[in-house]
Amino acid sequence: MTAHPIKVSVQIQPQHADYPAIRRAVARAEEMGVDAVFNWDHFFPLSGDPNGKHFECWTMLGAWAEATERVEIGALVTCAAYRNPDLLADMARTVDHISNGRLILGIGAGWFRRDFDEYGYRFGTAGDRLRGLEEALRRIDARWAKLNPPPLRKIPIMVGGGGERKTLRYTARHADIWHGFGDPETIARKNRILDRWCAEEGTDPSKIERSVGLAASQIDHADRYLEVGVTHFTIGVDGPDYELGPLSDWLAWRDERNGS
Repeated sequence: MTAHPIKVSVQIQPQHADYPAIRRAVARAEEMGVDAVFNWDHFFPLSGDPNGKHFECWTMLGAWAEATERVEIGALVTCAAYRNPDLLADMARTVDHISNGRLILGIGAGWFRRDFDEYGYRFGTAGDRLRGLEEALRRIDARWAKLNPPPLRKIPIMVGGGGERKTLRYTARHADIWHGFGDPETIARKNRILDRWCAEEGTDPSKIERSVGLAASQIDHADRYLEVGVTHFTIGVDGPDYELGPLSDWLAWRDERNGS
């Protein structure tokens, strides 16, 4: 048995759909038994019509907190540059309370230039954005310690991104979950690097859950990802239809591997 239970989650990509379709997809995913439901933090579609329908993530998470009962919820992942970190900490604490302690705070440095340019944020360099991410992580933790009432639980922080010199180090320093992309060999290499950063930062590497984003069709590779340390698998689904049928195979695989 791995250090963490195997989880299967879904990312309901908030693009090319009306909100009722998104809400139905979230309800159906919870009914099917997924572990968490994520959206993403962008202002425009990432695929298809670049000017297609799209919705903002954090107001949506507040609605999901009321509309769901069991699943964890979160953004995969919040861009650290889009909101004052102390405000983001308060937003996360509030959604944590609305959901009765089911929020995961996913966060990353951001990369989609159109979001930055059209909404008036400074894109800068990758180094600028990564420095902003680390500052945000420090400030969020400090703000949580001051808020009244405090979060209902230690809100899990999920850092998204695969940068080996900075992002993985910040993960070792601040996070509970690392979320990445790539084939099993890529994830295995980055996991080894994350373990080395954990050793340098004095963090027990077994405490950091390893997560990956995949397509539903990649289920044939699930066992290989499990072998290299991944225990949280998030399947992305796109609007307008949000086809969730393939999640059934993933959930059956999860239950078999967890012995349930």
